[in-house]
Amino acid sequence: MSVRSVFVHRTWTLEPDKLPDAAPITFAMECDVCSEKSADFNEIDPAQQWVFGHVGTNPAHHSFTEILRRPWRAWMKESGLT
Repeated sequence: MSVRSVFVHRTWTLEPDKLPDAAPITFAMECDVCSEKSADFNEIDPAQQWVFGHVGTNPAHHSFTEILRRPWRAWMKESGLT
């Protein structure tokens, strides 16, 4: 019995997932000073408004990070092998 290997090169594509069942794009903000985080929102405006509320109660907290969650999908093109 002999062993034989077959190598197949395939092309993968990576793109934002826009299919109907894809998870929604969400936005949040996180304080870089205390790590407190806003809720996840489907739009950026409520997350940015959270920053103003946080700064109002924590005047020394000036640095924030935007957290964007965007679903992606990877798929393989047909190889054309028979």
